[in-house]
Amino acid sequence: MIAGLKVVRAGLFDTLQDLGRTGFMALGMPTAGAMDRIGLGLANALAGNPANTAGLEIGVMGPDLLVEADSVHIALVGPLSPALIEGPDAAAKPLESDRSHLLKRGQILRVGMIEGSSTAYLAVAGGFDLPAFMGSLSTYSRAGIGGFDGRKLAAGDLLPLAQAAAAAGDERKLAQPFDYGSGPLRVVWGPQEDYFSDEGRRTFVECEYRVSKEADRMGIRFEGPTIAHAKSVDHGGADIISDGIAPGAIQVPGAGLPIVLLADRQTVGGYPKIATVASVDLPRLGRLLPGQTVRFAAITVEEAEALRRDQEARLQRAIAGFVAARPPGGIDLARLYEENLIDGVVFDQPWSATSKPSSAEGGTK
Repeated sequence: MIAGLKVVRAGLFDTLQDLGRTGFMALGMPTAGAMDRIGLGLANALAGNPANTAGLEIGVMGPDLLVEADSVHIALVGPLSPALIEGPDAAAKPLESDRSHLLKRGQILRVGMIEGSSTAYLAVAGGFDLPAFMGSLSTYSRAGIGGFDGRKLAAGDLLPLAQAAAAAGDERKLAQPFDYGSGPLRVVWGPQEDYFSDEGRRTFVECEYRVSKEADRMGIRFEGPTIAHAKSVDHGGADIISDGIAPGAIQVPGAGLPIVLLADRQTVGGYPKIATVASVDLPRLGRLLPGQTVRFAAITVEEAEALRRDQEARLQRAIAGFVAARPPGGIDLARLYEENLIDGVVFDQPWSATSKPSSAEGGTK
């Protein structure tokens, strides 16, 4: 019998993603990969995995997953309200996000809705036992490659686990939510900012733009004031000879509204790019929802590099600062009884000199 997680009910858009299929853009192969590398990295770290292990990227609403393995450690990261269902007729019990959990055979994990973001992540200890394509498990659904049959998950799918049972170990959680930053999205001008008028460039950095309904893993179309192209013999408006597309490239077609290109972007494009979102802010783009508004602010390449280094340092500090997580309901009595306690009191709530433990809160041995 294959150990796995079976999709009882599919979410809206759940795909397997790692950090991307790098090195093949010259062959016309998009990188795909996680929209939010920070969220995936934290989930993998909580599950004890290397950073590039493929996890489940959850879009807007997650699936219900039946555990068909002896046990499995999972980690959820993002603004979720997950729940655990012990059996077909059992009530759902709330679980915490931003931490790891031990699940056992027959339990159902209800991942639930994402609140205030478009993306969250689920990682499993050891990863999924699926074949890589061009060195990656990332799903590129437009071409039907990678991940689970090159598509989003559907009811009845069985995601095979690399580990048939969970290894011993404590559960962990984030000490506090990771700070993605706020304020304008930082961008570096170019590579074709000279294809836009001075007025067009001012409009881009001085005005507010709204995420349209045309937003997905390929890119985000924004609504707002139009950005004027330059009118000269050398720069013929909104068309260029097609060239490479970097993550976060901001194309401006003839209609004058910006399109920010993301994980599933094409490898080349023929519209001029006014700027490129600094890599430090790409995870923020991956979390935006239709209707949310943003502003853009131009910074230098040197500033962008310094910001990314600082973000990576903060990410490593967050991982180093994981704390022990209690099981749902408070004290892990099974673990407590395994300890060789001579005398002592365990409190499930903060204790003061004027409070006394109840029989449910503590005792001696």
